[in-house]
Amino acid sequence: MSGRLVVVGDALLDRDLVGTVDRLCPDAPVPVVDEPEEVSRPGGAGLAALLAARDGRDVVLVTALSQDAAGRELAALLAREGVEVVDLGLDGPTPEKVRVRAAGRSLLRLDRGSARGVPGDLTGDLPEGAGLLVADYGRGVTALPGVRAALGRRGRTPLVWDPHPRGADPVAGASLVTPNAAEAGAGGSSLAATTTRARALLAQWEAVAVAVTLGSRGALVVHGPGVPSVVPAPQVPCPDPCGAGDRFASAAAGLLADGALPSEAVRGAVLAASAFVAAGGAAAVQAPAAPPVVHGAEDAASVVARVRAAGGTVVATGGCFDLLHAGHVAVLQQARALGDCLVVCLNSDDSVRRLKGPTRPLQDQHDRALVLRGLACVDAVAVFDEDTPSRVLSELRPDVFAKGGDYALGDLPEAPVVEAWGGQAVVLPYVDGRSTTRLIEEAACRSSAPS
Repeated sequence: MSGRLVVVGDALLDRDLVGTVDRLCPDAPVPVVDEPEEVSRPGGAGLAALLAARDGRDVVLVTALSQDAAGRELAALLAREGVEVVDLGLDGPTPEKVRVRAAGRSLLRLDRGSARGVPGDLTGDLPEGAGLLVADYGRGVTALPGVRAALGRRGRTPLVWDPHPRGADPVAGASLVTPNAAEAGAGGSSLAATTTRARALLAQWEAVAVAVTLGSRGALVVHGPGVPSVVPAPQVPCPDPCGAGDRFASAAAGLLADGALPSEAVRGAVLAASAFVAAGGAAAVQAPAAPPVVHGAEDAASVVARVRAAGGTVVATGGCFDLLHAGHVAVLQQARALGDCLVVCLNSDDSVRRLKGPTRPLQDQHDRALVLRGLACVDAVAVFDEDTPSRVLSELRPDVFAKGGDYALGDLPEAPVVEAWGGQAVVLPYVDGRSTTRLIEEAACRSSAPS
């Protein structure tokens, strides 16, 4: 079971008014939005908490809510997602962000409740958890003395801090601070300038690591005076980038809570944020909550049972996923689009060694599962010890088994297994030139080349 995550920050109510546009207003060159449908969801720290809850985590949100209609709606939305709320109280109206949208694009944004004021404070310590995430939206929660004192008493609990230009500085010793380029003061800068700025923030904030998120370019990470790391993002469509920062921060905090290193957490978070925007970004969060991301055949079985009980379609895929690359991500996203949940059947370390040789895998099954679980398109991971996933497929009985690569269905040993209960095996197109073996060979070739 994934570790409990405590989220601290300012919650907002996000509303999308979604309609159609086929003409301009006769008295002004503006679009006429017909029959807009209102869709509400938690925003700010509330969205970060929701995304963590949809990863299958127990989540506690420490925030400040108003008792107006919008505040009650926000509290109800969080409760429906299973998020426990510690409410510090809010003076003034609940902050709302309203977007008018058509054809997948925002036409206008309206902000309400811009006044800030948190009359209460946290007394005592934060709720216990395996990880902490501060989602600061500059409305006062993270500046409260009691909140900051409690964060300072966190001990060894890993802390991810997602800052805001109007918010408070991170407390000293944060495991990972995740500003975007604009928040870091490096918007439009070169990598060299961004690195310089990131190092200055690392010193200013006394953080263990700073990851500057760069949108479609991934993230740049500094954790000392050495050479920075750049984690590229897979090339994915991005119809709505709203919420990508919350997906990045919540995924990173969850991975750190599970024991990942900061560098591993950033890699998983980049992939999770990329998958999130490719799936539609914040606008797609209106869908019913996805089954929790879990690890192990028993938990995967509960995900399958839950989806099947709701009349959904269960999709499974399988593989070693030793070095996750763009080809893997593309196939996983395609597979998830075929149904209502995706279970990844993951070869165990012993299984990989038998299939690939004694030098593989490069990452153990725990780490490989962690990275997969960081992807929004993966709903569960089931590790198996055999050479093929036939046994675990027989237990899960998915409706669809999807495999990427140049296969004919007759070449897939899993095809007759799935067909035995009326399921269907399918082959998905693979990204040309992407393979783990090729990446390893290329790395070995480059390391042996004369300098």
